[in-house]
This record gives sequence, C-alpha cells and structure tokens, in this order.
Amino acid sequence: MTSSAMTAIELCVFDAYGTLYDFNSAVARHRAAVGPKADALSEMWRSKQIQYTWLRNSMGAYAPFWQVTGEALDHCLAAHGITEPSVRERLMGAYLALDPFPEVPATLDRLKRAGVRLAILSNGNPEMLDPMVRASGLADRFEAVLSVDAVGVFKVDPRVYALVEQRCGVTPGKVCFLSSNCWDAHGAAQFGFNTVWVNRAGAPDDNLPGRIVTQVKDLSALPSLLGVA
Repeated sequence: MTSSAMTAIELCVFDAYGTLYDFNSAVARHRAAVGPKADALSEMWRSKQIQYTWLRNSMGAYAPFWQVTGEALDHCLAAHGITEPSVRERLMGAYLALDPFPEVPATLDRLKRAGVRLAILSNGNPEMLDPMVRASGLADRFEAVLSVDAVGVFKVDPRVYALVEQRCGVTPGKVCFLSSNCWDAHGAAQFGFNTVWVNRAGAPDDNLPGRIVTQVKDLSALPSLLGVA
C-alpha cells in the first residue's frame, strides 16, 4: 500500500477488544477475588472466547458475544477449579466497562480534530459494546459502533466487514482498519481494507490471506501513519 493511499483514508475502523479496550482489565480489576490463577485465567478466557466464535461460525450456530463470553468463562473457571459464583458475576460485569489502553483517548482526539471519521467494528453485541464505550467516556468520538450481531456471524466472515460500507458509506479502499488480532487484520485485508495490525504483544504473523499494510506497537503511531499533523 502506498503512503499516498494511507493519507487518503476517510474512515478509521477499530476492533474493540484488545485494540481500543484492554480485555485483561476485567480480571485485573478482580485479581484478589480470582486468586493466584488470575493471569492464566485471563489468557485462557480470551483464547476460548475467540475459539468459540470460530467454532460457532463453522457450525452455523451464531449466539450473541455476551453469551459466548460467558460460556468461555464458565469453561475457564471450571478448568482452574474456581467455583465461587460471585467471581463469575464480577468478571462478566467488568466486561461492560473495560479500560481503554492509555494512548487511546489522545489518539482518537487527534484524528477527530484532523477530520478523520472514526468507527468501531466488533464481535461484541450492542448490549455489551454500548455500555463499555459509554463508561470509557469515548462514545462521542465514534460516528458508529458496528456489531456483528447485525449479520449474525462473527469475524472473519466478509459479511461483517461489509457492514462498514453499508452503514458508513465509505468504500473499502478509503478505510483504515485496525485490530490487535492478527487473524482479524488479515481477514479485513482480504476483504479490501487498508489494514494495520496493532501488535501490542510483539507476536509473530499468522501468515493468513490478506496483505496487512503495516504493524504498530500501539495506536499512538496511527496519526503519523495517516499523515495527520
């Protein structure tokens, strides 16, 4: 992708979980209640949550992400021998108010001041996305918070990415899509978006179809990448 194409971007579309919002903050907030297995639980929870979306796509058995998140948590709690019901309740509640990553508010403000349109495209269903975005104080930055719930299938199905043009009226070539999930970044690139992988963990590439434009460590690099002063 040429630099001129990246500076012609009209709309930045962000994945929510892991890209804008730290899913590990749910367990971190209740570390004392979870106990010494907190970090292992958080890692397994996210892994199972994503795995379940792929499996449900293959089965043709969509369910709202809130349900999938709870099912994944139930598996992980059982796997770690955590039986206290209040732990589940606290962790699920925390998912409605995850912490944004530190650089996110300033980055969004910088883009918005420069006239770049902003949106979210997430596996989350509206009943869990909307409270989280409101709780973070970032709701007014986004013109749209798009959910896979509208098409009843999870990423990386092309119908998900097609929601952007349907709802925001911007063709894929004018969209910069950002995700911390390499598989999501590849899926969006294969669809036709100019895609940036937010590789917060310094992970190796998944080597899937779809050419990613570049990768960044966090979102603070985005304004410069788009030529925003």
